[in-house]
Amino acid sequence: MTSTTRKISLVLLLLMAGAAVYFVFFKPPAQQDDEITGAPAAQESVYLPLTDLNGKEVTMDENKIAFVNVWATWCGPCNMEMPGIQTLYNKYKDHGKVAFYIISDEDAETVNPFITRKGYNLPFYRYSGPYPAALDGNAIPRTYIIYKGKILAQEIGASQWDRPEVIELIEKQLAEI
Repeated sequence: MTSTTRKISLVLLLLMAGAAVYFVFFKPPAQQDDEITGAPAAQESVYLPLTDLNGKEVTMDENKIAFVNVWATWCGPCNMEMPGIQTLYNKYKDHGKVAFYIISDEDAETVNPFITRKGYNLPFYRYSGPYPAALDGNAIPRTYIIYKGKILAQEIGASQWDRPEVIELIEKQLAEI
Protein backbone atom coordinates (compact mmCIF):
# COMPACT_ATOMS: atom_id res chain seq x y z
CA MET A 1 0.00 0.00 0.00
CA THR A 2 1.27 3.46 -0.77
CA SER A 3 1.47 6.25 1.74
CA THR A 4 -1.50 8.07 0.18
CA THR A 5 -3.69 4.93 0.25
CA ARG A 6 -2.85 4.39 3.93
CA LYS A 7 -3.79 7.99 4.78
CA ILE A 8 -7.11 7.73 2.93
CA SER A 9 -7.87 4.39 4.63
CA LEU A 10 -7.03 5.86 8.04
CA VAL A 11 -9.29 8.90 7.43
CA LEU A 12 -12.18 6.65 6.31
CA LEU A 13 -11.68 4.41 9.32
CA LEU A 14 -11.72 7.41 11.68
CA LEU A 15 -14.87 8.78 10.03
CA MET A 16 -16.63 5.42 10.39
CA ALA A 17 -15.54 5.16 14.03
CA GLY A 18 -16.77 8.72 14.68
CA ALA A 19 -20.13 7.95 13.08
CA ALA A 20 -20.48 4.78 15.15
CA VAL A 21 -19.74 6.67 18.39
CA TYR A 22 -22.26 9.35 17.43
CA PHE A 23 -25.05 6.88 16.67
CA VAL A 24 -24.42 4.82 19.80
CA PHE A 25 -24.00 7.59 22.35
CA PHE A 26 -25.39 10.87 21.06
CA LYS A 27 -28.19 10.40 18.54
CA PRO A 28 -31.57 10.08 20.29
CA PRO A 29 -33.47 6.91 19.39
CA ALA A 30 -36.22 7.39 16.82
CA GLN A 31 -38.74 5.56 19.00
CA GLN A 32 -38.31 4.85 22.68
CA ASP A 33 -39.22 1.47 24.07
CA ASP A 34 -42.41 1.52 26.17
CA GLU A 35 -40.69 -0.52 28.88
CA ILE A 36 -38.02 2.15 29.29
CA THR A 37 -40.43 5.09 29.43
CA GLY A 38 -42.95 3.28 31.61
CA ALA A 39 -45.80 4.25 29.29
CA PRO A 40 -48.34 1.51 28.70
CA ALA A 41 -48.31 0.06 25.21
CA ALA A 42 -51.35 0.96 23.16
CA GLN A 43 -53.24 -2.22 22.42
CA GLU A 44 -54.37 -2.61 18.85
CA SER A 45 -58.07 -3.34 18.47
CA VAL A 46 -59.12 -6.77 17.25
CA TYR A 47 -62.29 -5.31 15.77
CA LEU A 48 -62.21 -4.85 12.02
CA PRO A 49 -63.95 -2.27 9.88
CA LEU A 50 -65.95 -4.39 7.45
CA THR A 51 -68.30 -4.03 4.54
CA ASP A 52 -71.16 -6.33 3.71
CA LEU A 53 -71.27 -7.84 0.24
CA ASN A 54 -73.26 -4.83 -0.99
CA GLY A 55 -70.49 -2.45 0.07
CA LYS A 56 -72.25 -1.06 3.16
CA GLU A 57 -69.89 -0.35 6.06
CA VAL A 58 -70.34 -2.56 9.12
CA THR A 59 -68.89 -2.10 12.58
CA MET A 60 -68.21 -5.17 14.68
CA ASP A 61 -70.16 -5.10 17.94
CA GLU A 62 -67.77 -5.11 20.91
CA ASN A 63 -70.60 -5.89 23.33
CA LYS A 64 -71.36 -9.25 21.76
CA ILE A 65 -69.48 -12.50 21.61
CA ALA A 66 -68.00 -12.33 18.12
CA PHE A 67 -67.37 -15.45 16.08
CA VAL A 68 -64.86 -14.33 13.44
CA ASN A 69 -63.89 -16.64 10.60
CA VAL A 70 -61.39 -15.62 7.90
CA TRP A 71 -61.80 -17.74 4.79
CA ALA A 72 -61.75 -17.85 0.97
CA THR A 73 -63.91 -19.55 -1.65
CA TRP A 74 -60.90 -21.37 -3.16
CA CYS A 75 -59.74 -22.77 0.21
CA GLY A 76 -60.54 -26.48 0.63
CA PRO A 77 -60.26 -26.53 4.45
CA CYS A 78 -62.45 -23.41 4.60
CA ASN A 79 -65.12 -25.20 2.60
CA MET A 80 -64.86 -28.26 4.84
CA GLU A 81 -65.62 -26.31 8.03
CA MET A 82 -68.40 -24.11 6.61
CA PRO A 83 -71.27 -26.59 7.32
CA GLY A 84 -70.28 -26.68 11.02
CA ILE A 85 -70.18 -22.88 11.10
CA GLN A 86 -73.65 -22.81 9.52
CA THR A 87 -74.95 -25.18 12.23
CA LEU A 88 -73.41 -23.04 15.00
CA TYR A 89 -74.84 -19.90 13.40
CA ASN A 90 -78.30 -21.47 13.21
CA LYS A 91 -78.11 -22.15 16.96
CA TYR A 92 -77.16 -18.56 17.90
CA LYS A 93 -78.41 -16.36 15.04
CA ASP A 94 -81.39 -15.09 17.06
CA HIS A 95 -79.39 -14.59 20.27
CA GLY A 96 -78.89 -10.90 20.97
CA LYS A 97 -75.43 -11.33 22.48
CA VAL A 98 -73.71 -13.36 19.73
CA ALA A 99 -72.56 -12.02 16.37
CA PHE A 100 -71.01 -13.88 13.45
CA TYR A 101 -68.53 -12.36 11.03
CA ILE A 102 -67.53 -14.61 8.14
CA ILE A 103 -64.82 -12.56 6.44
CA SER A 104 -63.14 -12.86 3.07
CA ASP A 105 -60.76 -10.62 1.17
CA GLU A 106 -62.53 -11.65 -2.03
CA ASP A 107 -65.03 -9.39 -3.78
CA ALA A 108 -68.79 -9.91 -3.83
CA GLU A 109 -68.69 -11.13 -7.45
CA THR A 110 -66.67 -14.12 -6.24
CA VAL A 111 -68.38 -14.76 -2.90
CA ASN A 112 -72.06 -14.37 -3.88
CA PRO A 113 -72.13 -17.22 -6.45
CA PHE A 114 -70.35 -19.45 -3.93
CA ILE A 115 -72.96 -18.69 -1.26
CA THR A 116 -75.81 -19.32 -3.70
CA ARG A 117 -74.32 -22.58 -4.96
CA LYS A 118 -73.66 -23.91 -1.43
CA GLY A 119 -76.89 -22.59 0.10
CA TYR A 120 -75.26 -20.89 3.10
CA ASN A 121 -77.23 -18.42 5.16
CA LEU A 122 -74.36 -16.80 7.02
CA PRO A 123 -73.41 -13.15 7.54
CA PHE A 124 -70.58 -12.77 5.02
CA TYR A 125 -68.38 -9.69 5.06
CA ARG A 126 -65.44 -8.29 3.16
CA TYR A 127 -62.27 -6.86 4.63
CA SER A 128 -59.38 -5.45 2.73
CA GLY A 129 -56.35 -4.15 4.48
CA PRO A 130 -53.85 -5.36 7.00
CA TYR A 131 -55.32 -7.38 9.83
CA PRO A 132 -54.51 -6.36 13.40
CA ALA A 133 -51.46 -8.22 14.68
CA ALA A 134 -53.58 -10.48 16.91
CA LEU A 135 -55.68 -11.61 13.92
CA ASP A 136 -52.94 -11.63 11.33
CA GLY A 137 -51.72 -14.82 9.80
CA ASN A 138 -50.72 -16.35 6.56
CA ALA A 139 -53.02 -19.35 6.79
CA ILE A 140 -56.74 -19.77 6.31
CA PRO A 141 -59.13 -20.61 7.68
CA ARG A 142 -58.48 -18.65 10.86
CA THR A 143 -61.22 -18.45 13.45
CA TYR A 144 -61.48 -16.39 16.62
CA ILE A 145 -64.06 -16.07 19.36
CA ILE A 146 -63.78 -12.58 20.81
CA TYR A 147 -65.53 -10.73 23.61
CA LYS A 148 -64.81 -7.19 24.83
CA GLY A 149 -61.61 -7.04 22.79
CA LYS A 150 -60.18 -10.26 24.21
CA ILE A 151 -59.61 -13.35 22.12
CA LEU A 152 -61.26 -16.18 24.05
CA ALA A 153 -60.41 -18.90 21.53
CA GLN A 154 -58.59 -19.12 18.25
CA GLU A 155 -57.82 -21.83 15.78
CA ILE A 156 -55.86 -21.87 12.57
CA GLY A 157 -56.97 -24.54 10.16
CA ALA A 158 -60.26 -26.27 9.63
CA SER A 159 -62.30 -27.27 12.65
CA GLN A 160 -65.72 -28.62 13.49
CA TRP A 161 -67.29 -25.48 14.95
CA ASP A 162 -70.55 -27.03 16.10
CA ARG A 163 -68.85 -29.45 18.49
CA PRO A 164 -69.86 -29.47 22.19
CA GLU A 165 -66.67 -27.74 23.43
CA VAL A 166 -67.35 -24.67 21.28
CA ILE A 167 -70.99 -24.49 22.36
CA GLU A 168 -69.88 -24.88 26.00
CA LEU A 169 -67.41 -21.98 25.63
CA ILE A 170 -70.07 -19.72 24.13
CA GLU A 171 -72.66 -20.73 26.74
CA LYS A 172 -70.17 -20.06 29.56
CA GLN A 173 -69.48 -16.57 28.21
CA LEU A 174 -73.17 -15.86 27.75
CA ALA A 175 -73.80 -16.83 31.38
CA GLU A 176 -71.21 -14.26 32.49
CA ILE A 177 -72.61 -11.38 30.42
